[in-house]
Amino acid sequence: MNDHRTPRTAPLAAGFRNGGVSYWYRDAGVPERRDALPGDRDYDVAIVGGGYTGLWSAYYLKKEQPDLRIAVLEREFAGFGASGRNGGWLYHGFAGARDRYAAEHGRQSVVDMQHAMFRGIDEVIAVARDEGIDADIHKGGMVRVATGPAQRRRLLDDLDDRRDWGFGETDLRLLDRTEREERLRVAGAMEALWTPHAAAVQPAKLAAGLARVVSGLGVDVFEDTTVTEIRPRTSGQRPAAVTVRGTVTADCVIRATEGFTASLAGQRRQWLPMNSSMIVTEPLPAKVWERIGWRDREVLGDSAHAYIYAQRTPDGRIAIGGRGVPYRYGSGTDVRGATQPRTVDALWRTLAALFPDAAGAGIEHAWCGVLGVPRDWCSTVHVDHATGLGWAGGYVGSGLTTANLAGRTLRDLVLRRDTDLTALPWVGRRVRDWEPEPLRWAGVQLIYTLFRAADRRESAGTPRTSAFARLAEAISGR
Repeated sequence: MNDHRTPRTAPLAAGFRNGGVSYWYRDAGVPERRDALPGDRDYDVAIVGGGYTGLWSAYYLKKEQPDLRIAVLEREFAGFGASGRNGGWLYHGFAGARDRYAAEHGRQSVVDMQHAMFRGIDEVIAVARDEGIDADIHKGGMVRVATGPAQRRRLLDDLDDRRDWGFGETDLRLLDRTEREERLRVAGAMEALWTPHAAAVQPAKLAAGLARVVSGLGVDVFEDTTVTEIRPRTSGQRPAAVTVRGTVTADCVIRATEGFTASLAGQRRQWLPMNSSMIVTEPLPAKVWERIGWRDREVLGDSAHAYIYAQRTPDGRIAIGGRGVPYRYGSGTDVRGATQPRTVDALWRTLAALFPDAAGAGIEHAWCGVLGVPRDWCSTVHVDHATGLGWAGGYVGSGLTTANLAGRTLRDLVLRRDTDLTALPWVGRRVRDWEPEPLRWAGVQLIYTLFRAADRRESAGTPRTSAFARLAEAISGR
């Protein structure tokens, strides 16, 4: 992806900011913090984590059964984590190999899951509209480009695979050269796929708006409340969330902590906290946008192994993200969103290679966050009524739509209802833990070293997927 004409150091705009909250909160404003938990309390449902999963679960439970007493417990403020730091892709993709789900539940269950994700995009849009949440949502679809022969082969193979699963032209189609250029001009693009099942969103506005709506429904959202342990039901005690400010008991305790799950007692190897970083440019001049296009605000991805995700913001910036330093030893997380200068530079070089006309724009903000990765890379949602514990997550970076589907599924599971949602193949899925350190750290470093080496080889024009990438896939277990 590197271009010899592209500087190796990103041009930083005046007032450049690294870390803290994401640019999305810099744009929307950080919400005023709600009160912390005032001490021991008792509820019908306690939800640990104030991101999308926790907020959607609270929303659908309270709408379905208004008399439920529900508490959301959040360490920082609602939407502080990945929900307020992501790339703003309201997208139909879900984590995990389709064949892996199908091996356990049949092919039709996977098709059902995909259609549920399609509908989930419109569900989020409808709730935002009906509840008065202005999150700058625009459903322009998604474009995925291939910028080299090996990427092109993978893109076409993926299209063929999706056709085999029964998804036709209305769900995904190749763009001819004319439409590709009309939609979005990416330097070196050899092929592009487009799907209508995607929308761009300002993720912090969505999270803050959803938290406001949930609070208005009567859900107690406690912020600045760190949960240290989740306890199952025992013969003498109800399930509980233990916090630094008191213990919350409930009939059901839902873990909705995604990339922060490792911070809970006994959960360090459950889901690996994968780090992902983003940068955003200053607003681009109109003449630059005339050359780039991107009028319909499609979300953009590529077909590299160390892939990127991007969107055009409503105020005319490019926001682009990628993995950066993927994992910190001991399941550590970032230091309040700060990302490494070399990651900023790498993302900038990728942006400039894809959009040379934007190479003169300064970078205004860089940040990072964590997402949850199960050992088999497949998302899961479950409620165990014997222990009184439930959970959802492991979205592997595809969480914006999946969290909404999880919230609706958790509603049905908590209320003990057998529905089309509770029959989907991710319900009840359990996988083994990640390896102990230092194997965990060494394995992830090796995987992404191999992926980047594969991208370098493929950028030289090799027509086939690099053997480095195939080895990385085998090690990762994806």
